[in-house]
Amino acid sequence: MSSLRIICPNGHLGFAPLKTRSFHIGVDARPDIIAADSGSDDIGPVPLGADSCASPKAWQERRIGVPMMIGSAGDTGTNSRVDMYVQIIRDIAARHGLAPFKLGWFYSEVDPSYVRAKIRGGSPVTGLDARPDLTEEELDATSRIVAMAGVHPFVKLLEEGCDVIIGGRSSDSAIFAAAALHKGYPEAQSYYLGKVLECASFCAEPYGAKETVMGEITQDHVQVTAMAPEQRCTVASVAGHAMYERSNPFHEFVAGGMLDMTHCAYDQVSEKTTRVTGMTFEPSQGIRVKLEGSGKVGERFVGMAGIRDPYTIANVDAAIDWARQQTVERFGPDGWELHYNVFGRDGIMGEMEPLRDRPSHELCIVVQGVAPTREMAEEVTMTGTRQLFYARLPDVKGTAGGVSFVLDEVLEASPAYRWTLNHTMAVDDPLELFPTHAAMIG
Repeated sequence: MSSLRIICPNGHLGFAPLKTRSFHIGVDARPDIIAADSGSDDIGPVPLGADSCASPKAWQERRIGVPMMIGSAGDTGTNSRVDMYVQIIRDIAARHGLAPFKLGWFYSEVDPSYVRAKIRGGSPVTGLDARPDLTEEELDATSRIVAMAGVHPFVKLLEEGCDVIIGGRSSDSAIFAAAALHKGYPEAQSYYLGKVLECASFCAEPYGAKETVMGEITQDHVQVTAMAPEQRCTVASVAGHAMYERSNPFHEFVAGGMLDMTHCAYDQVSEKTTRVTGMTFEPSQGIRVKLEGSGKVGERFVGMAGIRDPYTIANVDAAIDWARQQTVERFGPDGWELHYNVFGRDGIMGEMEPLRDRPSHELCIVVQGVAPTREMAEEVTMTGTRQLFYARLPDVKGTAGGVSFVLDEVLEASPAYRWTLNHTMAVDDPLELFPTHAAMIG
């Protein structure tokens, strides 16, 4: 075929409901395939560690009548999330009496014993973003591991004739690139197609999330078009998105190589469409697969306190220190955690906040308490929150307290997790971590 057209309806399928108007416009344009990424580590380590979704199931379900590929199913791409999506497809097929089609899926979870064998065998599991190489101690602290698939399991299932593919944890760009590579398009253009489509309407302007965009690939260029009537894919919006979320704005690494966008040229070929040329692809020597791992820290509760008193605001750190010290006296210095976010001062940026010395006239302190058991976490959080009221600050003569409480109680939250793996591991076969399956449905 002279070109291949793919629509992407959502940059993170399920994280928020997609905008149906632009989606239907995209479907009416008769694309060759619909593809979407359904996951991200932006949501933090909790869903991976807890093996849960960050979004309601209803937001992740849509009836789609053309070939479809989804990667990183259910936010994290764990085995249970893949199974959930496979069941959604089965349920939709049964509910609507769809004609038979072939459903393919693959898994991405990695057994810790496999990673341990790599370490003991002298093949280092190398840290990303200045992390040290993985140790067995850090591996032991990990609750769940997923590997990030490249194009390889998607291409395998396409070669087997699958009409719908549900993927485990996947490189965002690989979901789209696989369809193009399967049809014989060059690696450079295929991976750029994936890069520009991965976040849907993030590559369009004016900004509007969850709108559909269409990408078209030929042997020498990629074009991207906004489907929402009010949006355009411009040179600025497309080039800006190409530089999104990377330390080097021109390099995109995938399992098996690197997309180099240094010499890309961008042309506005119509009001809503930008064409891109000049991308190149550099194959790697061997294949390293990214691993993501999450480990449980403990059970967690959340408390909230409000401050309007100017003197308490001026001494809010002293009030926090007092509450923390009371918790130490109750529980000892170790075995629990208290975290305070002071919104209205530096609740988002912490010590990097440039206006930290100019707090608002009112503050909200969010208190997170973490401990090994639910009961202890609740009491730690209760102590760390309520003792803000009793803080003994210099020059305070009254007994009314300078803190109010949004709620009398503290609230149970999800358990606390932390990232334990952000590493790459060498593999001999790009499919060895991603077992594939297929079945006829309908």
